[in-house]
Amino acid sequence: MKSRNQAEKGQAKQAVRERVWALLEQERAVPPGVHGRIPTFAGAEAAADLLAELSVWRQAAIVKAVPDKAQLPVRARALTEGKIVYMAVPKLAEAQPFYLLDPATLTVPAADAASSKVVATVARRVDVEEMQPVDLIVCGSVAVNRQGVRLGKGAGYSDIEVALLQEAGLIGPDTTIVTTVHALQIVPGELPEAEHDFRVDLIVTPDNIIECGPARRPRGLYWDSLPQEMIAAIPALATRRQGR
Repeated sequence: MKSRNQAEKGQAKQAVRERVWALLEQERAVPPGVHGRIPTFAGAEAAADLLAELSVWRQAAIVKAVPDKAQLPVRARALTEGKIVYMAVPKLAEAQPFYLLDPATLTVPAADAASSKVVATVARRVDVEEMQPVDLIVCGSVAVNRQGVRLGKGAGYSDIEVALLQEAGLIGPDTTIVTTVHALQIVPGELPEAEHDFRVDLIVTPDNIIECGPARRPRGLYWDSLPQEMIAAIPALATRRQGR
């Protein structure tokens, strides 16, 4: 059961999301129907191009990226440049919760393989124990501030994905986490933040790169913050819970 403080923090987060979704629609920076989603923002390709200019991108051989459409240009570019890409299975609902996209074995163009609608037909699923250490994490956001505090769409899957990789030793304090967003998604001031939330090191918009400083890294999975129904629905969590 959520504490009163958790519930209030959740409400505050949702209020920010609703405000940003409304602003993006008002300014026609996204297609209609953005509410409840990671925004597919105008300029996503330009943001991917700008990210690709950074040394952390050029040096990364293995990228873990979210499956959202907003980050499709990033995933496609990574595969085109010969990088291995891990993508989460929708809702982490399989015992092997990540897709492995290896450009050396692709049978379709990178832009198709990187699509969340195609990846299941061209990539094999892997468990965390099969994965290689990750050099760069690319996440989606609904809102983010200049300190690197981010809000996703509220489902919590990105936090779980990062926690699983951290517990497995596949990422560490030096692993860069970046989000690509529209400039309107960068909000001034503080954002509500929970203990299990991770921060990003870099924010990349179509026109700008913002360094957020050393990013906060949770220690791993915070079991007390995970609803029982979510644990039951995610095999990787259910298995680990049994082994505790």
